[in-house]
Amino acid sequence: MELILREYNLKLKHTFTISRKSIDFQPSLIVELQRDGFSGFGEATSNPYYKITVPVIVQDLEKIRSIIENTTDQTPEEFWSKIHPFLKHNMFALCALDIAYNDWYARKKGKKLYELWNYDIDKNPLTDYTIGIASVDKMVAKMKELPWPIYKIKLGTKEDIAIVKELRKHTNATFRIDANCGWGVEETINNAVKLKKLGVEFLEQPMNADNWEGHKEVYKHSVLPIIADESCIIEQDVAKSHHHFHGVNVKLMKCGGLTPGRRMIEEAKKLGLKTMVGCMTESTVGISAIAHLLPQLDYVDMDGALLLAEDIASGVTIDFGKISYSEINGTGVTLIKVL
Repeated sequence: MELILREYNLKLKHTFTISRKSIDFQPSLIVELQRDGFSGFGEATSNPYYKITVPVIVQDLEKIRSIIENTTDQTPEEFWSKIHPFLKHNMFALCALDIAYNDWYARKKGKKLYELWNYDIDKNPLTDYTIGIASVDKMVAKMKELPWPIYKIKLGTKEDIAIVKELRKHTNATFRIDANCGWGVEETINNAVKLKKLGVEFLEQPMNADNWEGHKEVYKHSVLPIIADESCIIEQDVAKSHHHFHGVNVKLMKCGGLTPGRRMIEEAKKLGLKTMVGCMTESTVGISAIAHLLPQLDYVDMDGALLLAEDIASGVTIDFGKISYSEINGTGVTLIKVL
């Protein structure tokens, strides 16, 4: 099996701002695994919050190149278990590799991933579209630029309620709020009351990830569901989130790929938690992988490629929130910008 690494710097359509950072470009690594006439593609992006850069991902994958390339016909689960001990310190690298292997494996089997997993795609949820923090005028302009049935609004400012009130004047779309750890306990409980009246569906990670006592208090008193993101990173965090959150947002890069992501979703469902998968501003390579998990989800945030000025791949397409799959097997990805 041949390992091919390609580094990209994805330009965004607009400056993207959340409570802790602003970016105009998103560095990304595309992993390709080639064998027996089939290629599988995976992706991981840099993330300063988790101290991950593309050079670090490349370095960690190069260290185990021989182990990867000497892989014989293993299932994705077997492959993930073999590689995990070498990359448990870098889940982003593991994610890119795992997605690529799942893609390669399904293509070799002559199936799309959701077919391989026996998932029924008839009732897939719609994806939201993210509006980053900006001036209210710019946020309104972004909504008008792309009318959408569900918007995810990034907050964490001193004017959060006023922002949502103004945005509500311009659309009847469902709102989801992501404060990216920007609020406190009382602020979250009070904001939930006001935001529910403004057509908000749920709040995502309003407080700091490690404020478990605070999460429990909010869980008891919030009039809106609370979805864990930064508090739910790896598989063990799903059980911790029970009775602290109403649902979990699984990020493939944080947990190490599709293989553990599927296990996290399954456990969350058993615990009665709402299930969601989110993206991290990746290209259609990463977004297409997320699409195959849709039948298992209550909510999804897979708009990353829509935020790009120029994509580097084709695969799933999205129209007014609805996802359509590629005719190609695996995740359905084809690189259109090959470095």
